[in-house]
This record gives sequence, C-alpha cells and structure tokens, in this order.
Amino acid sequence: MPLGLIAGNGTFPFLILRAARQLGHDVVVVAIEGEAFPELETLARDLGHPSFTWNPLGQLGKCIKILTGAGVSRAIMAGQVKHVKVFGGVIPDLTLLSVLTKLKAKNTDALIAAVAGVLQDHGITLMDSTELLADLLAKPGMLTTATPTPEMLADFAFGYQVADVVAGLDIGQTIVVKDKAVVAVEAMEGTDVTIERAGALAGRGTRVVKVAKPSQDMRFDVPVVGIATIQQMVAAGADALSVDAGKTLMIDGPAVIDAANAAGLVVVGRVR
Repeated sequence: MPLGLIAGNGTFPFLILRAARQLGHDVVVVAIEGEAFPELETLARDLGHPSFTWNPLGQLGKCIKILTGAGVSRAIMAGQVKHVKVFGGVIPDLTLLSVLTKLKAKNTDALIAAVAGVLQDHGITLMDSTELLADLLAKPGMLTTATPTPEMLADFAFGYQVADVVAGLDIGQTIVVKDKAVVAVEAMEGTDVTIERAGALAGRGTRVVKVAKPSQDMRFDVPVVGIATIQQMVAAGADALSVDAGKTLMIDGPAVIDAANAAGLVVVGRVR
C-alpha cells in the first residue's frame, strides 16, 4: 500500500521521497502549487514513485480524493506553506472552507490539526513526519568543534525561558538573543528573516535559539534547520545556535555541522 506525501516548500519532501524509495515504499505525491519546488516532480519520476499531482493551495477535497483513490491510508505532511496566505491568496474549496469556518484561531497548530482531522475522517492517518528520517534528528550535546562561551551559555539559558513560552503559544519556534535581551522573535516570516532582522538590529554576537513546542506534534511543523540557516547566521553575525535534540531535523544531515564548523559557529542540541 503506497504512502501519501503532501508536499510544500523546501527540501524536506525530497528527503522523504528518497528515504521512502530506500525503504521500499511507493509514494503518491500531492504537491502544493506555488509552494513545492518544481524539481520535486522530476525526482519523483526518476525514483519511480507511481503518482505525482500538482494541487492548488486550498483544494483540500481534491487532495483527499487523489490520496484515497490511490489507496493511501497513511500520509506525511512535509515542507512549508507560507502561513500568511491564510489572509489572502487562497481560494478554499468546500472541504477546506468547512475547516476554516470552525477554527477559533488561525495559528499553525489549529489549522493543520483541523486538516489532519479531516484527513482522518476520510481514512488517512498523518504519520510522524520524521518517521523515515530519524537519522537526521539533532543529537544531544555539543554538535560542533567550537564550544560555547559562558556568555553564550547565559544567553541560551535566558533564551530557553522565552522561546519555550513563545513556541507554546504557537507564535514561532525561534528567538534571537544577545546579552540576555530578546532581539527578535519569529512569527509568520520564518527563521531566516528573523535571524536577518536580529543582525540588522543588534549587530554581531547574536545567539539563535530554536525550540520545539512543549507538546510538539511530530506530524507537522517540526523544527528544521539546514545549511541555509548556517549561511544566514554567518551573514547576520550570529555566533551560536541551540536546537532541541530529537525534535529538530538537520535537513542537510552532517553537512549542516560541517558548514557550522567551517564558519567557527557553535551548535548545541538541548536535552529537554
């Protein structure tokens, strides 16, 4: 029985396709138009996955019909969808409209959990999005050659207090701190823009704290960092990064730590 993949932006869906093929799974892909990378279709064809369909954002009923028609009973949701599109740019079908009208809030958890509920009503269970990629989850402890200074450790300790609350309120997963002051808080703009803004505000020596939600649902919105995160930190003058071990995908694998080491950055995996 094939797995389903609902694919958004980023490299996460590419990893799912490759891992699924290595494990012998066929994947039925529903890629969100304007979000998923065009190259994803080429990869799916090259790997021999049986079905690939581009689906407009908002057409939830069509997505469900594709998956159920292919016999899918388990699916993975991978990749980003720009959250700001809930305020415009989405034409919902009747299935999604029924979800939106029942929401008390349009935050990430509420929206995606409601979509997951509709999928379940149609016999499709959302899987842990990291189930096929456990080897890419951040390890605990020091991940880089460089070790944190006392000032970095103090900023991390301060940052955890704030970031855990912000994430618990489903505002964002990342904050940037310097000298035990919050410089920037992530909301809908994403991690890279948050890091960039912090560099513009506070200059060099900022520290990035990225956390999972206190009750992180591993089916969706799992924290992700990659080489692009490291590159943005270098550009913004940030010198240290903390991620939650076992809850954060290092999307580019060991290359993330290699890039951090090459730049002299500190990366740690927090154990909660």
